[in-house]
Amino acid sequence: MAAPKKGRNASAQSKPGRSLALILIAIVGLTGGMFVSGHTTPRLGIDLAGGTSITLEAKADQGSAINKANMDTAVEIMNRRVNGLGVSEAEVQTQGERNIIVNIPKGTNSKEARDQVGTTAKLYFRPVLAQEATGAAASPSASASGSSSASPSSSASPSASSTGEQATSSTSPSATATSQGRAVTDALKADSTPSASASGSAKASASPSASASASGGADAESAALQAKYAALDCSKESVRTKAGEGVKAGDPTVACGESSGVWYKYLLGPAAVDGTEVDKAQAVYDTQTAAGWQVTMDFNSKGTKKFADVTAQLAKNTQPQNEFAIVLDGDVVSSPYVQSAITGGNAQISGSFTQEEAQNLANMLSYGALPLSFKEQSVTTVTAALGGDQLHAGLLAGAIGLALVVIYLVAYYRGLSLIAIASLLVSAALTYVLMALLGPAIGFALNLPAVCGAIVAIGITADSFIVYFERIRDEIREGRTLRPAVERAWPRARRTILVSDFVSFLAAAVLFIVTVGKVQGFAFTLGLTTVLDVVVVFFFTKPLMTLLARRKFFADGHKWSGLDPKSLGAKPPLRRTRRPAGPVAGPVETKEA
Repeated sequence: MAAPKKGRNASAQSKPGRSLALILIAIVGLTGGMFVSGHTTPRLGIDLAGGTSITLEAKADQGSAINKANMDTAVEIMNRRVNGLGVSEAEVQTQGERNIIVNIPKGTNSKEARDQVGTTAKLYFRPVLAQEATGAAASPSASASGSSSASPSSSASPSASSTGEQATSSTSPSATATSQGRAVTDALKADSTPSASASGSAKASASPSASASASGGADAESAALQAKYAALDCSKESVRTKAGEGVKAGDPTVACGESSGVWYKYLLGPAAVDGTEVDKAQAVYDTQTAAGWQVTMDFNSKGTKKFADVTAQLAKNTQPQNEFAIVLDGDVVSSPYVQSAITGGNAQISGSFTQEEAQNLANMLSYGALPLSFKEQSVTTVTAALGGDQLHAGLLAGAIGLALVVIYLVAYYRGLSLIAIASLLVSAALTYVLMALLGPAIGFALNLPAVCGAIVAIGITADSFIVYFERIRDEIREGRTLRPAVERAWPRARRTILVSDFVSFLAAAVLFIVTVGKVQGFAFTLGLTTVLDVVVVFFFTKPLMTLLARRKFFADGHKWSGLDPKSLGAKPPLRRTRRPAGPVAGPVETKEA
């Protein structure tokens, strides 16, 4: 039975070069990939590289309370929006009961993130009752222009492509002020789905102030809304931001939209379709009709029915009451006209979109609306100076700690310290290369807590070497030579190392799951280096120890090898004592190897 066991040990000892070659190939391959990708340094977090810190204050909307559930939902949606833009290591977290802090690292598309992160993205499809141009840029005939929205060539059709047709809206000379006023008043009195009014042939783009004097039967609410519409000047930013504040989805409202540098004001009916009924939105480029970038939307079953009903009603009306305005956070993004009912459950927003504008809009529609409105309280530019000083101090502390570990290894283990130092270097190389590659791969960014995790890992890695070395020394103390001691010590050391690293990895995983923000950087780095510790010990430290055990310096137990039997207090070589042939006066002590 002894011979086969010896053969297995001999086979295990004869192939350590394969493991060393494997880890060498892995290091070379990862390093090559790092240089090929062009990311030769790890990406830095906002505390090290600088960036932008945005503080948002929550405001209660109609029916929306500021509570923990709504704040947590807002944080989650903001996180998805920022990640959808490709902003890595952006941090979104609550501060107190009303504030949300968004940290965006330098070097990313932080401007788009800032534009989107606090946007409520409340989308409604509202029927257009009246529209006209405002501001000095408008020409006398601007109110009759078909460029009624931010997308002057926008249209809605059952197909996925834009018709590219431009409807015009002009006031017929035969339409009297009385009939025009009644058209608007009747539309305001209608319910959420517009119907053809008794004066449907009248153009609603005429001044509603005439209808206020001509239709004395209009109720006070309609008259107040028409007066608000008449006084609305969308060329002023302060007026635009307050145009639709505090309006419920079921109430008519006024809004503004911009097209080709000209601002237009809208009188809109109650919301017919809610943006939450949009199941999916994406930016696509229409190559068939040369319509350019557009946003396609797929409605859920409830939205499909509502959209089919409202477009069927709108198709019966005349310009501009055959249009529906796509209102995002109180601004008219587009006001396409309807030629026929759209029953397929999909639609599009088309017009003069750039790729960036289309993708941003699709991003907000896909990830949903925030449950609360937010006001940008402060925007602070974070410089890397403070983080650089802290990083310098952290690296200095790490260097001091590493130096102390090396001094201890050299003083206590002597020649064995060469194996430990080489293993530390291999672990450091793998850690650096992986951090550099994980930046573009999964958005990992190195921050100060992550640096702390890497420093803590020095002790974890050194501890694994110490466990193995002490097991080898224990075997030598029992009287065995080095080569058998190396192989006999490995199974026991392996179990201890795996259990220890499993506990460390489990702690890192739990910390990563239950925490947020920068603490996750610490947990991620700790978990990564713990896994690398197992890889290095199995594929580098043990095979290298097996090879060096064959060298005379270590095999003969040189006093500077760290494995000198005399220094370790080893027992004499183990031999079996034979019983004498004649009578024995006393008991004979036997020892077994």
